[in-house]
This record gives sequence, C-alpha cells and structure tokens, in this order.
Amino acid sequence: MKFDSKIYQITQPGSFGNISMGIGVLALILSAVGYLTNAGQFFHSYLVSFAFWVTLGLGGMFFTMLHHLTSSTWSTVFRRISETVTKILPLLFIFFIPIMLGGIHELYHWSHADVIANDELLQKKSGYLNEVFFIIRTVLYFLIWFFFATKLYTLSILQDTSDDASLTQRMLKFSSAGMILFALTISFAAFDWLMSTDAHWYSTIFGVYIFAGSYLAILTFLVLASHFLQGNGILNKEITVEHFHDLGKLLFGFIIFWAYIAGSQYFLIWYANIPEETIWFLHRWEGSWKPMSQFLMFGHFVIPFIILVFRASKRNLSVLKTMAAWILFMHYVDIYWIVMPTFHQHGVHFSWMDLTTFLGIGGIFISLFWRQFSAKPVVPVNDPTLQKSFGFMNV
Repeated sequence: MKFDSKIYQITQPGSFGNISMGIGVLALILSAVGYLTNAGQFFHSYLVSFAFWVTLGLGGMFFTMLHHLTSSTWSTVFRRISETVTKILPLLFIFFIPIMLGGIHELYHWSHADVIANDELLQKKSGYLNEVFFIIRTVLYFLIWFFFATKLYTLSILQDTSDDASLTQRMLKFSSAGMILFALTISFAAFDWLMSTDAHWYSTIFGVYIFAGSYLAILTFLVLASHFLQGNGILNKEITVEHFHDLGKLLFGFIIFWAYIAGSQYFLIWYANIPEETIWFLHRWEGSWKPMSQFLMFGHFVIPFIILVFRASKRNLSVLKTMAAWILFMHYVDIYWIVMPTFHQHGVHFSWMDLTTFLGIGGIFISLFWRQFSAKPVVPVNDPTLQKSFGFMNV
C-alpha cells in the first residue's frame, strides 16, 4: 500500500479490497449451503447481518449530514470516510433481494394468510403489514438513501477540484432536507425489518433506539478505520489524538443516549403492563435469553461507561480502539437480541450461519468501501475548513 501525502491519495491500495471481496463471496456461498439445509436459521441470521451493515451505512449518512448542518471543523478530516460509507449504503439493496424473494415468509408471521385469518390484531394491521407494501416501502427507503448519498458524495468529489464556494452551501441544503427524510426512513425501516418480526409488539421509540445504535456503529468505524489508515502510514499527522478524543466523547455520550432510550422503552412498557407489549421483553427474560439480556446491559452500557468516563481513556488510542471494537461487537449483539428470540424462543442458539452471513455481507461491504475510498483523495482536499481541522485542539 502506497500513499501520496501531497495529494492525499492512495496510489497503490494493495490487496485488502480483493481479500475482503474473496472472504465475502466465499462466506455467501457457505451461507447458501446453509439455506438449503435450514432456511429458517439462514434468513434469521441473514436479517441480523443485513440490519447490522445497513445501520452502519445509515450512521455514516447521519454523521455526514450532521457535519454539514453544524458547519463542523474538527470532523472534516473524517468526512471522506463517512461519506464513502454513505455512498455504499444504497448498494446494500442487493442484499435485500433474498429477503424479498424468499425470506418474508420465513421471517414475518404476518405474511401468512392462515395466520392473519385467525388473528384479529394482525387483520387490523394488514393494511400496512402486507408483502407488496412491505417491498414498496423498502424500495422507497433505498431510493431516498441513494438520492442523498449520491448527491452529497458527488458534490464532495466535485469540491476537490473546484473553487466554487457554493458547493458547501449546496451540501448544507441537501443535508437539511435529507436529515428529515433520514429520520423518517430509519424509523420506518426499523419498524418494518426488525420490529415486525413480532407484529403484536410495538414501541413508538424503537426507531430512535435503532438510530442510537447506528450512530455508535459509525463512530466506532471511524475510530477503527482511522487506526487502520495510520497503521499503513496514511494521515498520521492529520488525524491526531485531539480528533480521537472528540470521537471518544461522542462515543461516551451516545452510549448514555442508547441506554436512556433502551431504559425508557423498557420501563414505560413494563409500567403500562399491556400484554402485547410486555410479552416481547418476557421472551428475552426466559431461558438462556436472560443472561444474554444481562450481557447486553453490561456490555453495551456499563463496561463502556466505566472505561470511557475518564478523559485519559479517550486520549489513549489503544484503549479507544479496543472500546470501539467492543461497542461495534455489542451493536451486533443488540440486533441479534432483537431478532433471534422470535426464532429460538426458549434460549440462545448460535449457528455457524450467524458468522458466514455476517462475513458475506460485511466482506463485500468493506471491499466496496475500500475500492471507492482508495480511488479518491482520503480527505476533502479543497474543503475550506480542512486546514483548521488538521490543527484542531480540544479546549
């Protein structure tokens, strides 16, 4: 891998992208074998992996739009990473196709006519929860994400070779409209893909809960991607401990935010004591799902909170990198905890397909990210705030 520090571009990206693609393709082939032997397990493992990588992409879209809306300076150095993740997000529609073609009946009991015929509640929800409308909504989500991801990325690349000052304002305007549609689409996608796996259950803040995990995912990705780049001699001087400190502060803040939303959802539902709401949590407090729930609470909140509460931890790159990897892992555990109890109701049952579907989608995602990222300057070279970002200092 070679890097030209004068133009901030990777001139020889190496074999990382090809290796990632190879791992992804091989893992998907193994997953296909799993589908032939146990379709139910395959689709539930696949949905967890699909949701994980999509939420990472959505986190990238939020980070990019928030950067433009706040006219941020410190995060300019990370912008090309986040907007490249955003650029890859719409391509994940390809991975929705297996769900669309065969997974709906395996994942969602509301898709079975005989079940609806004997369930008054599902009959009342059938105007919204039906296969055709489900697919139409998903296509609409990805079209919206494609529009804004493409616009923001195209304008950013155009800025690299243009002195047009209006490009910054155009990205801000697109982010203004995009942020509203982002909030709506991430919420409804969370309702459709994840919450409706148990169509009797509902939570009005479930979309916010998924958003909190998505933003944590992109923050951890920025930490890990930056460490990877610096390990290969890229942006060693441009990304400093000051930048990592700010990422650490955001990680710490959103760990608390995630816990606040999770706790609010749990306590309000438990206090209201409505059977179709509380049963969802009861299923996750039975058998081996109980220690999994406890592990989620401690792993996703208590442990990161205790470690990242100290300023020194946020400025220690080894500690921050470790915590970023841990929080990203816990984000996967969180989605697994949401989806799997609808399939394995009496206890946790890990499958090799959990790993192969994750590596399959993830390998291709990382490969596409790296190919796109290494083809352009790794920072927005003509952004008027870039030099200020390089010299950013915490106060």
